[in-house]
Amino acid sequence: MNRTSTSSLHRPLWALFTGLLLALPVLSFAAGPLQPEEIQWGPAPPVLPAGAKLAVLAGDPAGTGPVALRLKMPAGYRIPPHWHPTDERVTVISGTLGIGMGDKLDKKHAKVLKAGGYAVAPANMHHFAWTKTGAVVQVDLMGPFQITYVNSADEPSKKK
Repeated sequence: MNRTSTSSLHRPLWALFTGLLLALPVLSFAAGPLQPEEIQWGPAPPVLPAGAKLAVLAGDPAGTGPVALRLKMPAGYRIPPHWHPTDERVTVISGTLGIGMGDKLDKKHAKVLKAGGYAVAPANMHHFAWTKTGAVVQVDLMGPFQITYVNSADEPSKKK
């Protein structure tokens, strides 16, 4: 995979994603501990399929350094095969999340995690996710957050 061409193709999408993330309330641990009802949710950026909500718990997804995000996905939500340039650590907070590795969303070769479940998608590993029932997951990563879909036709911005 040619990263240079992939990066240049996604620059406008990345700029839009960065702008949307900057509009979300960015909370840090310096603000103090958070109760679940204090988490401020907003729509997920358009680099993710429509329907999910996102909250930034700590860090700046557009900057460098540690980032903690929560993603709230409705029942039937799917994230097609994709990859990130840094490791992604996912903890299921509620509901169930199916996760697998590969270039196709293949539920037979994946694992469904329940609340408390944990997975690591190493940098550049092609992976996918879905939820039948709906789920809230926490994603810990090193910024900046970037996502590249294995099949460019899966990019939500190209489906409009």
